[in-house]
Amino acid sequence: MKFCTFRQQGVEQVGIISQNNQSVYALKELDPTIEKMEELIEKYPELKKEIAEKIEQLTPIPLEQVELLAPIPQPKHDMLCVGLNYRLHALESAKFAGRDYQKPEHPVYFSKRVNRTVGPNGTIDAHSDITEKLDYEVELAVIIGKTCSKLAPEEVFDAIFGYTVGNDVSARDIQKAYGQYMFGKGLDDFAALGPWIVTRDEVNEPPHLNLKTYVNGELRQDSNTADLIFDLPYMISELSQGMTLEAGDILLTGTPAGVGMGFNPPKFLNAGDEIICEIEGIGQLRNTIV
Repeated sequence: MKFCTFRQQGVEQVGIISQNNQSVYALKELDPTIEKMEELIEKYPELKKEIAEKIEQLTPIPLEQVELLAPIPQPKHDMLCVGLNYRLHALESAKFAGRDYQKPEHPVYFSKRVNRTVGPNGTIDAHSDITEKLDYEVELAVIIGKTCSKLAPEEVFDAIFGYTVGNDVSARDIQKAYGQYMFGKGLDDFAALGPWIVTRDEVNEPPHLNLKTYVNGELRQDSNTADLIFDLPYMISELSQGMTLEAGDILLTGTPAGVGMGFNPPKFLNAGDEIICEIEGIGQLRNTIV
């Protein structure tokens, strides 16, 4: 099943995407108490059967009549992120930073400041007053489905609600100057998500999904989540040993090679550029730099 957040006549609400991806059903027709995606995630185990049985009774709304927002517009917590989690991307990052590549013994975890996530067809501020090296990163975003801690690796998939497409927008010059990720990846508009969340039962476990990024129609990134250095059970289990994860928490799992800084010369983003991040079985996240 696919769930989204959409705006219609100025009202934000949670929706169910039709099987052909052409319409949306307002979840409030089934449960008027659910106003946010996090509320659906928490109640989903008890609502799942009812949604499946009654979805055909709901009123379909053509997608062109609504504005799709990021599935979780204002996350309760900053996003959890993992850096350098595809080998070839780790190599291009080391080259850009002028250092030798060494396979990591541990994941590189960091948090991504989020004021409000940018949704499909939304715009991303170039912040050209403070950065000249704006970059893109397609990532599989994992949505946690329940409050949990100290998970064993074999328990991880049961704690996942679903998946969406993420773009971990990054200012490489800021990132390099400060020697850490928080500032260069945490500017306003630097967290894009969408177009919707696909529930975990729709995706193979472990997920082996193709990821691609197009910039102005040019294919830049083309890989598969099978190439992750640290997989989902490893990362989520490890994080949960000391952090309580909650329904609606978001984990960005890393990006493959092909980011702008990896080209010679680099191909950074400019105002007017269109970025399409695409993940097999989920959909496309399309954004424009302004």
